[in-house]
Amino acid sequence: MAGADERESVVGSRDATLISRYLTMMAAERGASRNTLLAYRTDLEDAAVRCQGLAHADATRLTSLAASWRDLATSTVARKLSALRGFFAFLEAEAVRADNPAASLARPSLQRPLPKILSHQDVDAIFAVIAERIARVPVNPLDLRLAALIELLYGSGLRATEVVSLPAKAMATDRPFLILRGKGGRERLVPISDRARAAVAAWRAHVPEDSAWLFPSGKSYLSRVRLFQLVRALAAEAGIDPARVSPHVLRHAFATHLLEGGADLRALQAMLGHADIATTQIYTHVDAARLVALVNARHPLVDLKRRGV
Repeated sequence: MAGADERESVVGSRDATLISRYLTMMAAERGASRNTLLAYRTDLEDAAVRCQGLAHADATRLTSLAASWRDLATSTVARKLSALRGFFAFLEAEAVRADNPAASLARPSLQRPLPKILSHQDVDAIFAVIAERIARVPVNPLDLRLAALIELLYGSGLRATEVVSLPAKAMATDRPFLILRGKGGRERLVPISDRARAAVAAWRAHVPEDSAWLFPSGKSYLSRVRLFQLVRALAAEAGIDPARVSPHVLRHAFATHLLEGGADLRALQAMLGHADIATTQIYTHVDAARLVALVNARHPLVDLKRRGV
C-alpha cells in the first residue's frame, strides 16, 4: 500500500488526513475489519482523485462519479456508496461540513446471489484425497496442515481469514469450541468437532513452539491467496472442477449440510457469525426439495386424501 506521503501527493493532504481520521473511527468505534478498511480507503482515495478533491465535493460531482460505476458489480457499487455515505456523515458529525452530499445518491438494488454449494459426494471425494495423503509413511507435514485447514473450513464453517489467522494456542485439546472475533469485531463461540481437534493436534506437533500462529508462513501466517490455491488444487485432485471450490464454498457447504440435517437457523446464524439472520436465510434455498417432500408426506390434508375424503 502507498505510504502517507505518496497518498497525499496523489489525493491531497486535507483529503488524505480526513480519510485516515474516518477509517480510524471505523476501526475503533465500529470494529471494521482490515479488509473493509483497505477497501474503503481505496474507494475514497479513488473518489478524491476523480472529484479533484473529496472533502468539498458537492452532490452534482458525486452523482457524476456514481455514473462511472455503471459497469461495476452491484455489490461493488454498494460498497463504494457505503464508503462515501459514511465518510460524509463523519464529516458532518465532526462539523467539517454542514451537509452530506452523498445522501442523495441512489442505492443499487441488491439481489443476494445464491451460494455455490457442494454435494455430500463432493465433500466425501475431497476428504478421501486427504485421507490417502495422511496415510502415507512418512506423512508429509504439509498434508497434515491441509487436513487441519479443510476440517476447520468445512467442519466449523470458519471464514478463510479466521482460519489462517488463528493463534497457535487458540484451540485447547480438552475444549470442543473456540471463541473467535470475526467481522465487525463480533465475538462468537464456534463448536469444533472431534475430527477437527484431532487434525489440528496432528498438525500442531509440526508448528514451531515459538510461533504465534497455528498456520505460520514466513514472519506472519498463511495468506488467504495461498489457502485459496491449496483448496483448488485439492478439488482438482478429487476430480471436482476447481472453479466450483474455494474456502468460502466449503463454508457454504458447512451451512447447507447442517440445515439439511435439521439444524436450527438461529443456531446456524450464531455459528456463522452473521449479524443479520437474513444473511443466514440464503442457505434455506437448498432445503426446498426436502421441505416440499415433508409437506407432501406429513401435511394433514395428505391423510384426508388417502382416506378418500
